Amino acid sequence: MVNFRKYFSSAAVLASGFFLAQSTVSTVLYSQNYDSQKSSLNLPSPVSTMVEKTVLSAKELVDINVNTMMADPVLKNANWGFVVYDPKTKKVISSYNENTPLVPASTTKLLTTETALNLLGENYRWMTQLEYSGTIDENGVLNGNLYVIGSGDPSLGTNKAGASSYRDIISDFAGGVSREGIKKVNGDIIIQTALFKGNISVLPENVVWLENNNYYLPAGSTQDINPANEKLIVKKGSFSTDRKFFYVSPYNHQMVYADKYEGNGALTTRLPDAPAYLANSFRTTLVKSGIPVTGKVTPKMTDSAPESRKMLAAYKSPTLGDIIYYTNQHSDNSLAEALLRTVGYQKMGDQTSESGRIVVTNHLREAGFDMNGLNYMDGSGLSRSNNVTPISQAKFLTSLMDQKYYRSYLTSLPIGGQSGTLKRMFIGEGNGQVFAKTGTLNKVKTLAGYLKTNSGKTLVFSLMVNNYSGSVDMVKKRMEKILEPALDL
Repeated sequence: MVNFRKYFSSAAVLASGFFLAQSTVSTVLYSQNYDSQKSSLNLPSPVSTMVEKTVLSAKELVDINVNTMMADPVLKNANWGFVVYDPKTKKVISSYNENTPLVPASTTKLLTTETALNLLGENYRWMTQLEYSGTIDENGVLNGNLYVIGSGDPSLGTNKAGASSYRDIISDFAGGVSREGIKKVNGDIIIQTALFKGNISVLPENVVWLENNNYYLPAGSTQDINPANEKLIVKKGSFSTDRKFFYVSPYNHQMVYADKYEGNGALTTRLPDAPAYLANSFRTTLVKSGIPVTGKVTPKMTDSAPESRKMLAAYKSPTLGDIIYYTNQHSDNSLAEALLRTVGYQKMGDQTSESGRIVVTNHLREAGFDMNGLNYMDGSGLSRSNNVTPISQAKFLTSLMDQKYYRSYLTSLPIGGQSGTLKRMFIGEGNGQVFAKTGTLNKVKTLAGYLKTNSGKTLVFSLMVNNYSGSVDMVKKRMEKILEPALDL
């Protein structure tokens, strides 16, 4: 809580120099953003606002705004914390509940994406290769198998971050087959991807994947959750007359229907895993273009005695830097979870989310992250069991300013009033000056990142609000109100 004793001298100056001072100091203690109570407030006039800015420092105005929000109807019963931190002096400028662990929502992606950049480098790429085994006879018949070798590319076929479409990748693969003179495949198309075994995901603890009043589920089969109890599945309404359940897919951002729901906690979607979809579409394309394939598409996760193979074509994903830019700009949950599993595989040889969590928390600990209050449950911030303190976020962001990938990391963050999930915030004050990751869950709104002041300084901040009253737009306005005077620091 802010101590107002040091403001007595400013109040005295106000009293002696301006006849409006008394009303100015009192009115600044009330929010000017009460959406439902504007008519009942005694708001300051432009003259008094000018007076208070003339006499009170920017820091004093930040502190007063924070104190104002404690009594605000939207925030007074909320659990929230805030800190503005100076990375040069390593000192807190203003704060409230900065050591309180709070649900960070998608600002969790700040930790996930930084870990990936640190461990893999911004130029890291995933490879998806087409290879063949066996021999090609004089008639162009391949007596052997085609192999689609995956590496867990999270952008495969999605068009995200500049990724190629399935159509373009398949065209390149078909071109590789033609260049090798293959006119018939007397064998199978084998999918070999040991990185992400299968397509079964277990949801993180206490997850709420809420978007547009529906819930996200990953593609494939999801075990260990009871959709009926979690209200995860919405019964049929105007969407379909023959299917009873649906969900919103984070892969294609469209409403898709479940093929199977037996009421046993498992739901199987229609959307196939990416390597299988790629391989089956590739086979269909070959056959339609006059290159018969006698065998079938089949997965082969492990191979104790691999065949000798030759590469026909290779597809490189966008760089990790590009994927992280897309992840943070769009707050893409599926990419963030894939990054978590990728760092787990790279460090521990295990593609599970649990290994990813171990790798991220170990990295943070080694990097000097303040682990007090940290509970890192998933890569995207969808779990309400995630916790972090505002001060640890601020100090973490400060430590990155000395890293060689800081510019790439900073660029990946949405810009207030201009890009990504911040495009509709800070349209007036702070436009182009706030670089931050947003976070949103039901009754959770968070914001953490960097702030360029009017004097050219870079400050770091974290603002997390849990269990607020009113709408998310009302909370956004109060966030802008708290941060606005910090622009003059």
